[in-house]
Amino acid sequence: MVDSKQKWKAWLYLSPAIVLLLVFTVWPIFNTVRMAFLENYSGLKAAAGMQFNFGIGNFLKVIEYKRFVQCLKNTVLLCVLTVPISTLLALLIAVALNSIKFLQKGLQTIFFLPYVTNSIAIGMVFAAMFNIVGSFYGTENELIVTAGIINNVIEFFGGEHINWINYGSTYEANMFVMVVYIVWNALPFKILVLLGGLQSINKQYYDAAKVDGTPRRRVFTHITVPLLSPMLAYVIITGFIGGFKEYTSIVGIFGENMGPPNDAGRLNTMVGFIYDALETNSQGRASAAALILFAIILAVTMINNQVSKKRIHY
Repeated sequence: MVDSKQKWKAWLYLSPAIVLLLVFTVWPIFNTVRMAFLENYSGLKAAAGMQFNFGIGNFLKVIEYKRFVQCLKNTVLLCVLTVPISTLLALLIAVALNSIKFLQKGLQTIFFLPYVTNSIAIGMVFAAMFNIVGSFYGTENELIVTAGIINNVIEFFGGEHINWINYGSTYEANMFVMVVYIVWNALPFKILVLLGGLQSINKQYYDAAKVDGTPRRRVFTHITVPLLSPMLAYVIITGFIGGFKEYTSIVGIFGENMGPPNDAGRLNTMVGFIYDALETNSQGRASAAALILFAIILAVTMINNQVSKKRIHY
């Protein structure tokens, strides 16, 4: 306990952090809520002295916007597809790493590298891998397509190249590329968390299972997964939160168009919708969209918490 006479020193030491939190966290949240309920709010118009009515007009405009449903669909679809896949893969890799003693530290470092790499840079690399580089006519006037790394692998095994992200590509192909990239990019953090949880499990459980001759599959499903459930709940919840905020990965692969050249905005998300509103100086609409996204994330998090309470073993 801090002596009551010395509390002022504690507040003095905390004051820089408190001031920064108030200026860059608390005030922006309060201001976002305020702008969301000022109809047709615009920063430039406000600076000119224009007054705005209080109401829910911004929320109605967001919902009525023609691309809103598509943005919401893309966001939800990316979450539903990537979170379970990345969590399952991270669990299997973490279990494998935990059982490997030789070069374990080196492998951990390799798996963790994508986490400390810029998302835009990684997206550009993935775009180059899935991109159809170009085409030219051969000596017999036949069209030869330079299909890119991924398509070269497909053709090596007897398949035909696929238009993943270029002009005329399908929505399904675009979404497949995004799922592969997001899953790959989400693995390092989840592997690190789950590996830490595995290493904290009491080895006596595994020793008892070995004495009883329990098969590895039952050890995994009846010992490892239940004892790892707090960590699994954590990575699932944070995975959904991160998935609903997905934006930079799409920009890294498709650029500012957020889709192939023939259908700009096809893969736009809720966060992209907010940025688009800000670019048109529609801060009120952007704030309303941000609050809608916050409400969705809050609802999903609360559902996850309720489900986790029944399944987590501490």
